[in-house]
Amino acid sequence: MLRLKQLSYHPAAAATAILKQVSLELLPQQMGVIIGPSGSGKSTLLEIVAGLARPTSGELYWRHEKLTPDSLQQLAGLVFQFPERHFCGGTILEELRLGHPELGSEQVHTALAEVGLDHVSLLTPPQALSGGQQRRLSLAVQLIRQPHLLLLDEPTAGLDWSMRKQLVNLLAKLKQHWSLIIVTHDPAELVSIADQSWTLNQGILVRVAPQELPQAKAVDASPATS
Repeated sequence: MLRLKQLSYHPAAAATAILKQVSLELLPQQMGVIIGPSGSGKSTLLEIVAGLARPTSGELYWRHEKLTPDSLQQLAGLVFQFPERHFCGGTILEELRLGHPELGSEQVHTALAEVGLDHVSLLTPPQALSGGQQRRLSLAVQLIRQPHLLLLDEPTAGLDWSMRKQLVNLLAKLKQHWSLIIVTHDPAELVSIADQSWTLNQGILVRVAPQELPQAKAVDASPATS
């Protein structure tokens, strides 16, 4: 179980705190969705949970063990918004092996199978993949690290409806084995697979049931899959 206890983040250069005593709990194999507008502190919260930023105050726990930023980096895998812009490898295999030169073929194929890319040649350049496939590859890059927690920043941004639907189906599959936290300003497709949800506005986190979100109605209004 992940537990955040009264996290605050107030950089010296900021007039007010970006995050204000944020608390939440997420059980294993649950998906939590955090909804908020641009500038609400969503990405900052993910960076803290990923160990990339230090909170000004507050505590983080995993299975009752208090976590440091270093241990968080081992616990969580963060997929940034538009992760395809950060690809550095010339092929899918090179991308997966960045930082993991010892990676065996079995680990590579397992990670790609988890995200539905095991049918694609390892010699394919990441830039040659479709938008949805690139998002899948970015998830495989994190799964290679075997994290306990997956963090995703606006995972459906920039995708058309069909690709968004495919990605949501993949996330529903992944949560059978991992805990996920997703931050977004547009949760319409995600509401139906979320176990918990919160709104984040001006650094204040408020829990709300997924079915109570206005965006939940948008799921039923989506066109049928052909």
